[in-house]
Amino acid sequence: MLLVLGRRVLLSFVKRVIPQDPVLLSNPILQDFRTIKFRVIHSSTVFASATRQNTDTMPERRPFVRLPTDVYPVNYGLCLKPDLIDFTFEGKLEAIVKVNLATNQIVMNCADIDIITASFVPEGGEGEEINATGFNYQNEDEKVTLSFPSALQKGSGTLKIDFVGELNDKMKGFYRSKYATPTGEIRYAAVTQFEATDARRAFPCWDEPAIKATFDISLIVPKDRVALSNMNVIDRKPHPEDDSLLEVKFATTPIMSTYLVAFVIGEYDFVEGQSSDGVTVRVYTPTGKAEQGKFALEVAVKTLPFYNEYFNVPYPLPKIDLIAIADFAAGAMENWGLVTYRETALLIDPKNSCSSSRQWVALVVGHELAHQWFGNLVTMEWWTHLWLNEGFASWIEYLCVDHCFPDYDIWTQFVSADYTRALDLDALDNSHPIEVNVGHPSEVDEIFDAISYSKGASVIRMLHNYIGDKDFRKGMHSYLLKFQHKNAATEDLWDCLEQASGKPIALVMSSWTKQMGFPIIVVDQEQQGDDRILKISQKKFCASGPHNGEDCPNWMVPISICTGEDPGCTKLKVLLDSPETTITINNVSPDQWVKINPGTVGFYRIQYSSGMLESLLPGIRDLTLLPVDRLGLQNDLFSLSRAGMISTVEVLKLMEAFVNEPNYTVWSDLSCNLGVLSSLLSHTDFHEEIQEFIRDLFTPIGLKLGWECKQGEGEPPGAGGHLDALLRGLVLGKLGKAGHKPTLEEARRRFKDHVEGKQILSADLRSPVYLTVLKHGDSATLDTMLKLHKQADMQEEKNRIERVLGAISAPDLIQKVLTFALSEDVRPQDTVSVIGGVAGSSKHGRKAAWKFVKDNWEELHNRYQGGFLISRLIKLSVDGFAIDKMAAEVKSFFESHHAPAAERTVQQCCENILLNAAWLKRDADDIHQYLLKRKAPPV
Repeated sequence: MLLVLGRRVLLSFVKRVIPQDPVLLSNPILQDFRTIKFRVIHSSTVFASATRQNTDTMPERRPFVRLPTDVYPVNYGLCLKPDLIDFTFEGKLEAIVKVNLATNQIVMNCADIDIITASFVPEGGEGEEINATGFNYQNEDEKVTLSFPSALQKGSGTLKIDFVGELNDKMKGFYRSKYATPTGEIRYAAVTQFEATDARRAFPCWDEPAIKATFDISLIVPKDRVALSNMNVIDRKPHPEDDSLLEVKFATTPIMSTYLVAFVIGEYDFVEGQSSDGVTVRVYTPTGKAEQGKFALEVAVKTLPFYNEYFNVPYPLPKIDLIAIADFAAGAMENWGLVTYRETALLIDPKNSCSSSRQWVALVVGHELAHQWFGNLVTMEWWTHLWLNEGFASWIEYLCVDHCFPDYDIWTQFVSADYTRALDLDALDNSHPIEVNVGHPSEVDEIFDAISYSKGASVIRMLHNYIGDKDFRKGMHSYLLKFQHKNAATEDLWDCLEQASGKPIALVMSSWTKQMGFPIIVVDQEQQGDDRILKISQKKFCASGPHNGEDCPNWMVPISICTGEDPGCTKLKVLLDSPETTITINNVSPDQWVKINPGTVGFYRIQYSSGMLESLLPGIRDLTLLPVDRLGLQNDLFSLSRAGMISTVEVLKLMEAFVNEPNYTVWSDLSCNLGVLSSLLSHTDFHEEIQEFIRDLFTPIGLKLGWECKQGEGEPPGAGGHLDALLRGLVLGKLGKAGHKPTLEEARRRFKDHVEGKQILSADLRSPVYLTVLKHGDSATLDTMLKLHKQADMQEEKNRIERVLGAISAPDLIQKVLTFALSEDVRPQDTVSVIGGVAGSSKHGRKAAWKFVKDNWEELHNRYQGGFLISRLIKLSVDGFAIDKMAAEVKSFFESHHAPAAERTVQQCCENILLNAAWLKRDADDIHQYLLKRKAPPV
């Protein structure tokens, strides 16, 4: 499953999906905002006790028991008949089951479903049908126990259940999704989202990933609707009792887990293609928008053969459908053979879609199609191993996009979108290891976060680099062959990779997956003749400063080293398996720099000695360091400043060295970090000075890029201007938001022409222009923007507007935007980004958004309960505060308003607020003095 923003939630959505959306970019929230230790010893005790207190009072985990194994399914025969008017459905289940142990009860998962009748028929007609005499629902555990008057004997039989359920509006289970027909009539589709534990809301089942079975699915639907499921249609016939209905029967699936089952009933058009290996690919779009499915189709048709060859295992189904769903909580879901997407993660309009949307669609398609092998063919044994599914898909989606669109420079973007985000979250005391023991369904939702996705992807990228591509592919191939149609645990993959590479994979990787956090590598050097001697040590890095406790964990750290002689080439590789070591590099002249972690692949922060750092800085100005290493160096130093290990002023000085920077991703990361700083300093009375710093830094690149697309930009992929288009949007938005007058005037002029229909804005310029005019706009501007929102036919454009509305400054207009967030005009999954946009835009916005969330908590929690959207909402609303008492207020609110799926998020937010407050106390005065001094006339 791909989370938005939050993954993929993922917050990376922000950095990554809309890199040119400066509201989001400057949003501390998106940064998993954390910070820093006090320089005075007694203060750090205060902080430590605050964190401890915040953690210890959280409710205890509920005891949880997996389903008994005395009866298990072999095949589900399932027929469902949804009512698209009354929002109910009827179901008939005939499951072939095996009884391993004689028993007079069957325990299954079941939630929000009423069982009408249930019976058991032993195989071969031996014995009569046995009717169940009781259904005992354990609602909290989402289970039902069927009781029978006599024992079901060992052997096979058929379990028959008739049941009814509700097509809910919670975007999980079997639910209704609202859409408008081309004539504007409101209708509903019936769609599914079962991961992690919601198949039980559509039919009684053994809803655990290791209990695999085959499925024969039939749907009874209105004859003018499209009906889809995992497999191809094998029969369509009129319903005997009602000739307005059709019974649609699908082929038997391979053996699979319940969370990957899917069905969709609605009105759709499609475009179709065939991959070079003969698989039929269709992209289903809203009626009348088939054209918008062509880009995703092109990506999917290239991607299937790429994975086929990479894994050396063929795609096992005859078809794959990709479908856009109007109301959809995640970014996309990898249901086997029927992948569901948010409209914005699948649909591209050649004229009205921006470059970042194209790139997002390519990544999401790459992510979900990877799961068809890694997750669907071989499935995790239990949710503890979810990270392997998601981390792997989050890594290989980049490999796939790099193959399809080499001009996207996508691996550099990975570092900004996933790697640094994971480092930020994992530096918190309230992080968690990649592998988490989970039980109750409410705990499963919590691990769909940046650790499972982005840290997972980052350590797999490090592992791939450590093993080498050839052995990595060999190990992957043997893993998929050995476990196809079965379940596996993390250790099973390590075994296969170990056999392929001959390296101690399990030993190395368990230090990264079983303990939380990561090391900071401290490096010093001395020259001895022609040799450079490096002293390298590791300790745990914490957002509040380095870990100085007794029991400091160690990691097995693959370390690469390069020199100024050839920055792109690794000179030496070592595995650091102890707290410290000394390394000699031969033939390095005294004037050459030495750099650790070329390519920014190893999952750690680096602290260089001042001499080493000094020698690396010219490589930023003269661009001899690779873009990804310029980015990594700046990001490490920014992180060290948040942790109180260096002064933030040092980072501001470093940022000024980026004045010649040409690379989009390097600017994107700089922009994020400046956004974090700007948000922090909004708590001071010198916020305008940091805006001036931002204007000075971004003006030269802004002038160089200008407003007009150069030839070749923004055309379909393959053209060289993709990154320039992203960079222009980013820079103009940053300048406009910071109040750069020429940018503001030009944005207003272009906006006026756009609204009047004289000159429509290109898609890549819309976010920065909308943001700029709103930030410095009045009620008329907001009304115009809301009108554009209402008129927009494309969800991408609606989302683009929703994300920037919060930039408006006047308190009464901020209130109007918050009210709009919960209105019928905003799709339920998008409300969160409207509120988040308000919280991230200003000090007043932050207070107003938090008050709005508290005042409307019941409605918001009811809407998103138990899903990751609730975590995202909390994070976006409160992560930017920087006053100690706000941490207490947030903690106290969630003690009386429980949100089980967001417990850890609440802890992380409280920790972040305290860290922000510490950072501000420590560095605000120095930053202020520096900003004043740099503008003072020379004496």
